[in-house]
Amino acid sequence: MRVAVLGGSGVAGRYTVDALRADGHDPVGLSRATGVDLLTGDGLVPALAGAEAVVDATNLATMRATKSEAFFETTTRNLLSAAGEVGVGHIVALSIIGIDRVPFGYYQGKVRQEQVLAGSDIPVTVLRSAQFHEFASQYLERMTGRLVLVPTWRVQPVAAREVGSALARLAVRSPVGHQELAGPREEVMADLVRQVARRRGGARRRIVELRLPGAAGKAMARGGSLPTVDGMRGTQTFADWLAGQA
Repeated sequence: MRVAVLGGSGVAGRYTVDALRADGHDPVGLSRATGVDLLTGDGLVPALAGAEAVVDATNLATMRATKSEAFFETTTRNLLSAAGEVGVGHIVALSIIGIDRVPFGYYQGKVRQEQVLAGSDIPVTVLRSAQFHEFASQYLERMTGRLVLVPTWRVQPVAAREVGSALARLAVRSPVGHQELAGPREEVMADLVRQVARRRGGARRRIVELRLPGAAGKAMARGGSLPTVDGMRGTQTFADWLAGQA
């Protein structure tokens, strides 16, 4: 089965392409590097030609709600238009657990993405995922200096590899509406960042947990990012994932 993967060079996208190929399917990773610009729509129609399903794993690095909303509304409408033109039969979109409970700027764009998809004539499956195990490492890398402030945040992280595998499985099956995928256990984000710092020999860096002000901070601390349904669960714990990192 031919499956186009938007954001195919990203963290989840790469694992989706690998999982599809391992299962004998024909994945096509699409990104700006392959001549496809989802924001403008350039190159999208010919790239989707012949694909029976599309996985949208695109991402945007921003904390601003307006920028996130504009990006995801535009890219999703471009995807639906192109997919309808070439006869794609199924769209699978990667989203995030808790976007409707944690009023975080970036999440507002994901909410808008799901709203646009809800009006699609093409069958859609939305996979809401918990934060990736990789997130704690990425967070630490973005911070500079000895003091690292981490919001009070209850999470149930999952390995990005398992997210990619789940997206691949959903893409080649019949649409199922909404699904959730979280890891095997609840964690505290500050503890995860500390573990990464210790693993990297960063004993001199001080990780401080800080309750964020406002509604978003309250929701994060109270478990707004935790799964609320008996959905899919990953098997790899954060500790096991970290032990396998270079």
